[in-house]
Amino acid sequence: MTEQLVQELSVLTVGQVAESLGVTVRTLHHYDEIGLLTPSERSRAGYRLYTDEDLTRLQNVVVYRRLGFPLEEIADLLDGAGNSELVSHLHRQRATVMTRLDEMRDLVTAIDRALEKEMTGVNLTKEEQRELFGDGFKDEYAQEAKERWGDTDAWKQSQQRTAHYTKADWEQIKAEQDATNAAFVAAMESGQSADSAAAMEAAESARVSIERWFYDITPDFHRCLGDMYVEDPRFTKTYEDIKPGMAQFVRDAIHANADRSSGGAS
Repeated sequence: MTEQLVQELSVLTVGQVAESLGVTVRTLHHYDEIGLLTPSERSRAGYRLYTDEDLTRLQNVVVYRRLGFPLEEIADLLDGAGNSELVSHLHRQRATVMTRLDEMRDLVTAIDRALEKEMTGVNLTKEEQRELFGDGFKDEYAQEAKERWGDTDAWKQSQQRTAHYTKADWEQIKAEQDATNAAFVAAMESGQSADSAAAMEAAESARVSIERWFYDITPDFHRCLGDMYVEDPRFTKTYEDIKPGMAQFVRDAIHANADRSSGGAS
């Protein structure tokens, strides 16, 4: 009796295994039927019982299935040449997964660009967008920027605000952006530093304009937006086309203004 109790405590039933590894009982039965995973023990009543070794094999099966291996190939791997062959297969599969990750990153970038273009001119025709904003995207109107940092409240807020903007509204937004850019250029050309009063006032004007027209934006979040101007070549070009070195100047002015608002550097 003691030996039987020890044995029962060291094995798991089909239901227990299914629950612990997130597979169905039907799947376990199928693995048994095709010889991929045959439980090592049986109860007196004939029920399947799985040992620790069985669980290890099942864990490998689950991993390989998630990686896209067919059942026949999984069986060959687990019953084949040994660890060296398993490692070789895993290296090849890892390379495949990394390729997929690269493809997904490219897809995300493409979606971001599509969002940027669409959100440049809500309720405007393509001709009106070109008339107001030119051929390039102006990053000041990147409503989706906050979404990149996971703050969906700001995204919803800008969607609600811009949904009813008229062409006149967008013309006003463009005029404010042009005035802010002119202030940045004036500060640069007069030899003032990015942490000068003039540069920080231009940065604050940019922040206030975003907050007025799109979403609530704190100085600290504006700091993150400023970083994007030098980290993303598309946004950098927007400022560099106005004046060489302007992207870095604007970024530094935004940081200085945020530091001023918080009472110190961060």
